Amino acid sequence: MEELFDVLNEKGNYTGKVETREKCHKDGLWHKAVVTFIINSKEQVLLQRRSLNKKLWPNMWDVTAGGHVLAGEFGFETGIREAKEELGIDLNKNEMTFIGSSISSNVKGDIVNNHFNEYYIVNKDVDETKLILQKEEVAEVKWIDKDEIINRIKNNYDGITDKEGCWEYLIKYYEWRNNIIGEAKDKF
Repeated sequence: MEELFDVLNEKGNYTGKVETREKCHKDGLWHKAVVTFIINSKEQVLLQRRSLNKKLWPNMWDVTAGGHVLAGEFGFETGIREAKEELGIDLNKNEMTFIGSSISSNVKGDIVNNHFNEYYIVNKDVDETKLILQKEEVAEVKWIDKDEIINRIKNNYDGITDKEGCWEYLIKYYEWRNNIIGEAKDKF
């Protein structure tokens, strides 16, 4: 069954229209997408390598989980659904921290992705060897150290997807977290 998306206007407001994924991507209709980063107690981020079958960014390292918001769905619901579908990870709303949003426009071949993006962080230790990967979507997963992912982002997205906005939000989260930890250490 074809996925259906709520169509938004250029300001991110709902238009009351619902269209298929194909129509949204063919005509560049605005819709929502979600990115979820899972970060463990070592401050490593869990990344997935996209399947060779993917139309966009095949075989590239990508965010922990992400996808389009289906018609009638809230962003956090998409994050929960995508983590389960792609990786077999059970999340709940209380584990998800909303860290921001942005707009992005990517044109790759005949696909026009005009997104209003939502970004979430989940702090959770996950055993990557026990994950159930959705083979059509995900080739493998691995934990990446904070410094390595930041260097890859700053080095023209070295080996990772060049998704506008999402990686910058991860850096901002790490900066915020380091400031909080630094302030806590200063108090002692």
